[in-house]
Amino acid sequence: MRLTFTVIITFFSTLLFAQNTTNTDTTYWRIGGTSSLTFSQVSLTNWSAGGQNSVAINSNFSIFANRVKGRGKWENSMDLAYGLIKQGTAGFNKSDDLINFATKYSYKVNKDNGKWFYSSLLDFRTQFYEGFDEEGVFISDFMAPGYLTIGLGVSYDPSDQLSFSYKPITGKFTFVNNQELANQGAYGVDPAVFNADTTAIITPGKQSRAEFGSFFRAKYKNDIFESKLELFTSYLEDFGTIDVNWQNALVMQLTKVLSANVFTQLIYDKDIKIGADDNGDGEISESDGELKDRVQFKNVLGVGLTYKFGKQKKQ
Repeated sequence: MRLTFTVIITFFSTLLFAQNTTNTDTTYWRIGGTSSLTFSQVSLTNWSAGGQNSVAINSNFSIFANRVKGRGKWENSMDLAYGLIKQGTAGFNKSDDLINFATKYSYKVNKDNGKWFYSSLLDFRTQFYEGFDEEGVFISDFMAPGYLTIGLGVSYDPSDQLSFSYKPITGKFTFVNNQELANQGAYGVDPAVFNADTTAIITPGKQSRAEFGSFFRAKYKNDIFESKLELFTSYLEDFGTIDVNWQNALVMQLTKVLSANVFTQLIYDKDIKIGADDNGDGEISESDGELKDRVQFKNVLGVGLTYKFGKQKKQ
């Protein structure tokens, strides 16, 4: 994990250095970001209506570094999120966890003021720490899963706020850098092969999986709202079955540093199998049937501190 952060920090440091030394005209660059911290607490003593004490804290950090010169446009972003919640006598549990780095280079098809671009994309996504389900079962960790998407195609940018990208040549790589999860076949990798009485592993589960397909992204961003929709389908397996990742962020500035924040994310991935309380007994168990692909949804709402820095708009 330290190596990953070293690479990311070095990358953005290089961008800052390039801005300050290579170009005397810094209007080619826009570099900035947003950081936010929200906190909530409920404390009850002899409360007749009942309830439990709780503490929750969520943090988000986003940074971008974009360069536009001539027919070329280079866009880079990094989004980090982490949240914890403690309820009752239980310890702290993770409520949010994200590492997302993306870089995109576009070259204008027409040297005039056209809106079409040839473009390439690299997107990496994982999480900071290990994760557990509602029953306390270990299900994820740093780089388990990790996702790397690399694509070539075209982009259409009708305005500074709205853009569309289609990559008909796209590789999607899934990494499960934890052998316990890989042996289970988590996140779509090939599971381990056991002997007849399942007491010994003959072949360990694979820790990676590659898919070749097409990728579509639509992105909208203004001063308070950002929405990003990503769709992927494989050419070789279940063509037409679409993986979905839809993220939204609404940051309403109440004062110079105080804001109300809403973050949502919807995910559907056919390779992520999830259990659920199908029989309504309040527990996830074998009686609920086999694990299967399901729609995932996350919503984070809070009021807290927000700080914006850098060049948020073109000069």
